[in-house]
Amino acid sequence: MVACVGLVGGLTTGCWAEPSAMPAVRDFLIAWEVGNYTAAAKRTIGADRAQVSAALGQVRSQLDAASLRLALGVTGQDSDAKAIDKKGDEADANFSVKVDLGENGQPWTYKGQMHLRRKGGKWKVVWDPSIINPVLKPGQRLAVQTEVPPRAAITDTQGRSLLQKVGAYNVGVFPGGLANPQRTLDELARQVKIDGGRRLDSERLLGRVRSAPPQRFLPLLTLQVPEHNGLIQRLNQVPGLTFQGVRVPIAPVYAPELVGTLGPATADRLQQVGAPYQPGDTIGVSGVQLLQQRRLAGTPTVRIVAQDPAGKDTQVLHAWPGQQPQEVRTTIDPGYQRKADYALSGVTVPGSLVAVRPATGEILAVGNRATNGRNLAFEAHYPPGLTFGIVSAEALFAHGGMTQSTKTTCPGTVTIGGLTFTSRARPAGSFANQFGASCRTALAQLGGKLDAKTLVAEAARLGIGKDWGLNVPAFTGSVPPPANDAEKAATMVGEGKVQVSPLAMALVAAAAQNGTWKAPYVLKDLSKADQIQPTNLQSEAISSLKKLLSSSVRAGLAQPARVSGDVVGVAALPTVTENGRKKEISWFVGSRGDLAVAIAIEGHVSAAKVAAKFFTAQPGRAR
Repeated sequence: MVACVGLVGGLTTGCWAEPSAMPAVRDFLIAWEVGNYTAAAKRTIGADRAQVSAALGQVRSQLDAASLRLALGVTGQDSDAKAIDKKGDEADANFSVKVDLGENGQPWTYKGQMHLRRKGGKWKVVWDPSIINPVLKPGQRLAVQTEVPPRAAITDTQGRSLLQKVGAYNVGVFPGGLANPQRTLDELARQVKIDGGRRLDSERLLGRVRSAPPQRFLPLLTLQVPEHNGLIQRLNQVPGLTFQGVRVPIAPVYAPELVGTLGPATADRLQQVGAPYQPGDTIGVSGVQLLQQRRLAGTPTVRIVAQDPAGKDTQVLHAWPGQQPQEVRTTIDPGYQRKADYALSGVTVPGSLVAVRPATGEILAVGNRATNGRNLAFEAHYPPGLTFGIVSAEALFAHGGMTQSTKTTCPGTVTIGGLTFTSRARPAGSFANQFGASCRTALAQLGGKLDAKTLVAEAARLGIGKDWGLNVPAFTGSVPPPANDAEKAATMVGEGKVQVSPLAMALVAAAAQNGTWKAPYVLKDLSKADQIQPTNLQSEAISSLKKLLSSSVRAGLAQPARVSGDVVGVAALPTVTENGRKKEISWFVGSRGDLAVAIAIEGHVSAAKVAAKFFTAQPGRAR
């Protein structure tokens, strides 16, 4: 009995004699489940078999179902109900349906019923659309409705959105009006090339289109103007596509590399953000928009509905409520951000600027210029050059027995462990004077006062290479342990294998100003900074370091940044080699009051002058 009731095996049976209705029910359900709709239709009476076959075959496409499972009998509260109730030549059979909706939501289960009649000694299923679902009537169909809530805002410290409304087109279709859905969607996917040639998944789009209400507009992608005018013109030639002009808040007002952008849901992107987002959705593709996709977008409400031939809903059969979007609050201060953008406005090579509040670790401004969408302010890997002298000097004050007045020499060249360092020769003088004059050879020689382990440990105490708990991508820096005296001397002057980001150096400057290194954060409600232990530095070392940085900004490369007496900092011009070509990185790292800043520019541009422009800027409102 169990073996015969289970829906497995072929479409024929020998377990019961024909007077039983069980074989007819079982064979009908098996044929429907495995997609043999012609065989299922042969077990029915009361309607044209081709019509029955078509109706059964459309169920999967109308629901965009990943799978359909049918079982004789019912489960749950009605589990005691008879599988088949036979009265003479009439019978009623109960069965259960489980539809895996895949990306559309959780599985949908319900109980079904069919009526059978014995005709000519054989049981047949009396066809009725209610077999597909008990509420369906002739001419009606199933459809999946997805209600996407408005995306939440990413806001600044004043609670204002970091996104502005811009003109765009929602490109989509009216599913019931497509003469050839496959051709339309294939051509759409062919025209829309994303991220180096990846396209939309036309097959998955086709499933969504077939399951959508036929008479309602289904948006498939949003294209901003004028950025996508060329693509819009090409898509205008694709039969079946409809364009609806809209104004939507999708363009970052500032800090676009941090805020991120929106774009079509390709297969690769869907793997990142996961269900319930589907092909045709507009999702975050970079920055905070991607990292906080689920929070910003919420999740859609999905409904299974019955519709009449005119596309009017007759009944909601099942619904999965979505989650409401939540805004993401950032620490970006609009005043400082406008200053950062203004300061970098004249830079024609890749340049980045980051400003933090030393007392809290809040990131107040993130500026990137000519970086091709990269957030180099957080993620660049640059040698810091003599700006790393802040770390080296703090280590010397704390562990090397140095003071500001310690007499040091500044020869034109010095060789340490076989590695030669050069600098403009200066007379012997105090450490403060040599540091202020950006003397590489003086600092390289002083590496002899520190062991390698202490130097690396002090860099970590200033946050370099440490886990910041920051919930956006950032490079915290790297200071590999020097293997010998030559590597230690190179580390002292921020060369060799030392790598940092502007954010890492801004935090070093913040620690030098505040006396405590604090973990940075840029997303208020999601910050993990309070889980990172602050590092208190030696007060005597910080006092000496402040005076050192004050002397540094009075002369040399850092001098242009001294727009007021409370500006301190250091500048540098280390060289890197990329693809066989040498390139300078112009640095300024320093602070002014309760504001620490780091600027890095790929080229022979004075970062100190950019810092001065930042400190003194009074740009107008961005909007």
